[in-house]
Amino acid sequence: MVSFASEEERASTANANVSSSGSASSAYELIDTKFDAPVVQGEISRSSTAESSQTSTALVNTNQNGIPIFQGLLEKVRRTVRGSADDIGWLQKATDMPPVEDGTERFTEILDDIGHGLHKLPNTMIYLLVPGLFSNHGPLYFVDIKTSFSKMGLTCHIAKIHSEASVDKNAKEIKDYVEEIYWGTRQRVLLLGHSKGGVDAAAAISMYWDDLKDKVAGLALTQSPYGGSPIASDILREGQLGDYVNMRKLMEIIICKVIKGDMQALEDLTYERRKEFLRTYRLPEELPIVSFHTEASISPAVLATLSRVAHAELPMIGQPTSLPVVIPLGAAMAACAQLLQMRYGEKSDGLVTCRDAEVPGSIVVRPKRKLDHAWMVYSSLNDDTGEADASQVCEALLTLLVEAGQKKMHEIAQKDE
Repeated sequence: MVSFASEEERASTANANVSSSGSASSAYELIDTKFDAPVVQGEISRSSTAESSQTSTALVNTNQNGIPIFQGLLEKVRRTVRGSADDIGWLQKATDMPPVEDGTERFTEILDDIGHGLHKLPNTMIYLLVPGLFSNHGPLYFVDIKTSFSKMGLTCHIAKIHSEASVDKNAKEIKDYVEEIYWGTRQRVLLLGHSKGGVDAAAAISMYWDDLKDKVAGLALTQSPYGGSPIASDILREGQLGDYVNMRKLMEIIICKVIKGDMQALEDLTYERRKEFLRTYRLPEELPIVSFHTEASISPAVLATLSRVAHAELPMIGQPTSLPVVIPLGAAMAACAQLLQMRYGEKSDGLVTCRDAEVPGSIVVRPKRKLDHAWMVYSSLNDDTGEADASQVCEALLTLLVEAGQKKMHEIAQKDE
């Protein structure tokens, strides 16, 4: 006959000691020393001892993991609250980057001349417009600008790239596009990229400069996240509270499944990826560059702004009727701009901060007029006809770029002498 009285007493003593010890090592020592197998007669199961050992071990593991789990939660909170505060404007802080030149005053003069009918863009060059992210879903993206240029007798193309593809992929396509244009016309190309289109165009030039240096006359970047985007970074940053709602997976579904794009297109705009890319590829110093950024209005009136993103042809008796398709893009940009202003104290067009849009070594244009990120390509139904439209702004930027190119050529000629 076997008695379990001593067994219960030992288990009780071990559990009491584990609770009071507060350390995993002492707990395991107690478990090892106190739970010796009792001397019994005959055949007997040791399940009681094993169960007690497992219970004590589980208790110790719970005490061990509780603190790391709490520390992990605190780290996620810290990373979420801090966000992109340390990354915004990193290009201005980098000591190895060339300084920028303020070209706002000259840009304003050129824009005023254009408003009075004085156009200076040469017809000896080809103008290539590079659209930004999600442009494949905007049928009017850059159309008005191309039409305006064509009316002036200028040859203008819109690059047919997959805007939701990665920067590397689009860079190769733009490089091929430029070479095709050059070999067909023997005329150099001026590129103007909007948003991610500017990043793609800059990547094409910096990655394939040896092939393009005789074919590209200059680059204008408009509202481009050259240094990176806080929106993309905050959405995709790992180790933050967004992990609990699987924000990254949600964006992956939208971009890959719904839009049929590549998740890397958004990843390439994060600060981490932009820093990595710019450590490897730099824009050539001899290339004329103009960068343009704006600040979105966050006034209540903007909430009523509607942007024309497409038009619908309705079959009617006689002539077909065209109706604009409008969405509140201005309101969305204003909301994002206000969020970035409140969280980081940074001015932005709603998606790109002003500091991240300034390309090192470029002529920077900082207009006082309030314009959101979508204005460049989608005209508002409430636009003031007394103000310059997107076509005139692009013409002024490219004219400034031509002047910068002429100045650089003059400087090079002087050095050679």
